[in-house]
Amino acid sequence: MDPLATFFALQVGLAGTPDPATGYLCNIKRVDAAVRARGAPVLQALLAKGTFTHARVLGQLYGELRDAWPGVTLERLRLRLSPYMAIEHFAKEPTMIRLSQRFEFSAAHRLHVPSLSDEANRAAFGKCNNPNGHGHNYELQVTVAGTPDATGRLMPTADLERIVGETVIDRFDHKHLNVETTEFATLNPSVENIAAVIYRLLAVPLRTATTRLSSVTVWETPKTWCEVSEDDAAVF
Repeated sequence: MDPLATFFALQVGLAGTPDPATGYLCNIKRVDAAVRARGAPVLQALLAKGTFTHARVLGQLYGELRDAWPGVTLERLRLRLSPYMAIEHFAKEPTMIRLSQRFEFSAAHRLHVPSLSDEANRAAFGKCNNPNGHGHNYELQVTVAGTPDATGRLMPTADLERIVGETVIDRFDHKHLNVETTEFATLNPSVENIAAVIYRLLAVPLRTATTRLSSVTVWETPKTWCEVSEDDAAVF
């Protein structure tokens, strides 16, 4: 693989106290310069040697960058491997990584609560209470967390895609959620409830000896989304 032909996007999360004069936590030019000078060679070397793994790349990037910005703390690294997949490292969890993958499904729904009057439903949901329903192209991000295996991966991408496909996409894609699914036969299919249901559906299939479901995020529109994490799951 030619390392020059590979595209990555690296997000850096820094924490600290902003400078009282400039209001900057850290000048973005310093962040960009350090990532290019210290981070890019790590990626190029691992690709050139054929030793690129999730655990190795995050560990080496963190090692190179953790002291790059005196006065602030490097708390988080997120490396986007494609428009749909990313891996993540948090300083507070040094042995753990997160793997995120995006999926899509199209579905129709009607926002309606039978215990409310028609007038109350229209007031609460507006056009989304249309008796015939309406559709969305939903985006779904599934994030698993855990300890990398002997290959340096959290879990095979094919396994993640298969489990999400069989458990969620096949179940909801091109369906009217209120009418054609048991999960929303009596549950209002708001984006909050959709995210919570998907989290519950995936929690067991994605659990292994070293991996667990960390969070599910559902975008109903580019502006409207809901995330349910392992800390929130008990609330729903």
